[in-house]
Amino acid sequence: MRVAVLVAEIGSTTTVVNAFDGIGSPRPVFLGQGQACTTVLQGDVTVGLKGAVDDLRCKLGADTLEWDEMFATSSAAGGLRMTVHGLVHDMTVRAAREAALGAGAILKYVTAGRLRRTEIAKIRDINPNIILVAGGVDFGERDTALFNFETIASMGLDMPVIYAGNIENQDEVSLIAEEKGVRLYITDNVYPRVDQLNVDPARRIIQRVFEDHIVHAPGMNSVRDMIDGAIIPTPGAVMEAAILLREALGDLVVFDVGGATTDVHSVAEGSEKILSITVSPEPVAKRTVEGDLGVFLNLNHIAEQIDMDKLRKDFPEADELIAYANPIPQTEREIQFIERMAREALLLSLQRHAGRIRNYYTATGKKTIAEGKDLTAVEYVIGTGGALTRLPGRMAILQTAGTLNKGLELYPPASVKVLIDNDYTMASLGVLSKKYPDDALKLLKRSFGIDTEENPVNRAV
Repeated sequence: MRVAVLVAEIGSTTTVVNAFDGIGSPRPVFLGQGQACTTVLQGDVTVGLKGAVDDLRCKLGADTLEWDEMFATSSAAGGLRMTVHGLVHDMTVRAAREAALGAGAILKYVTAGRLRRTEIAKIRDINPNIILVAGGVDFGERDTALFNFETIASMGLDMPVIYAGNIENQDEVSLIAEEKGVRLYITDNVYPRVDQLNVDPARRIIQRVFEDHIVHAPGMNSVRDMIDGAIIPTPGAVMEAAILLREALGDLVVFDVGGATTDVHSVAEGSEKILSITVSPEPVAKRTVEGDLGVFLNLNHIAEQIDMDKLRKDFPEADELIAYANPIPQTEREIQFIERMAREALLLSLQRHAGRIRNYYTATGKKTIAEGKDLTAVEYVIGTGGALTRLPGRMAILQTAGTLNKGLELYPPASVKVLIDNDYTMASLGVLSKKYPDDALKLLKRSFGIDTEENPVNRAV
């Protein structure tokens, strides 16, 4: 059997392979999914990748399986660990942070101002995959970014460094990198002018640098022989899919409640009313990662947010359900409990992702401002990931996102529509969209059960 495209999602524990056919035709199709354990610890990820392909072949009922192209996303080998260093925390540092998270990075450390000895020591301990240096608007302050870059370049670390600060420093940074033997990537300033974010160029170059890192990481060195095109971070692939969808559907927010973390991706301009009172810019495409809101590894923390006494009223056996939790809930009671945890994870992650309106008083009277990400014009809430594509109560969990907009928080409106990534292919289609955007969009809509752009009907309803 021969198919058009395979897309592999190489995770830390599991490798999934999705098969697509009819790419380039009026009706591309999703054929099926195979999976196997990731074999990064064996020193060769291709063992697990081939196992997932073989599992897919069996599920398709084929004697052999061949393909024209294969693409991949990866969070194996520790994912994409980054540190970010800028000038002012609420300006260049925040812009650089948004670029890193939007690219799919695991942000391990952020500093503002000139690096201190304790901060240098922490960078060395973290041993990130990539370092991002920013600082200064274009033709503004120069010295801090130069100091930080030269300090990092002098540390003797074997990792690429991205410079995304004041463009006046680019020649000087290039000279320092050449003298110190640093692998340097230069991109546009993430904060070129006051109150202007420019994160997309940095986001794209981070993903490019990630591919250089991931194929040289332990266990990943031979995967390139099987893959055509770029390998991008799995969260970054979800963001690519969200950006593509927003062009077709309008402002949206994507929730991925996982076993270890909950990711929120929003692609939204927001409303003109809120924009007129916003005090600091937000990127159109924003990602937040809540490392304490996983519905397997972090059940204890989610339960504490609910309050254990309150939780025990609905689940008298809550302590046992937490202590003996399964990665995939098996019994009806376990499923009900994880649905409750997933709902709380979604609500908490939304609270942390969204902005809010604030009122304050001056000598001339009350002033109203908006801070953070505006989700009030969001038209769609989308669920992807294991919990929000497989739990029976997934629709009800997602619908709660539209029930909170009653106060000063900039939450989605009650009119928001819910869509679910039923095929669990959003990350795969994000990487597919880099080469085949039209096909990826058609396949995404089919996974959501959208018959036409005017009549979205989710299969889970």
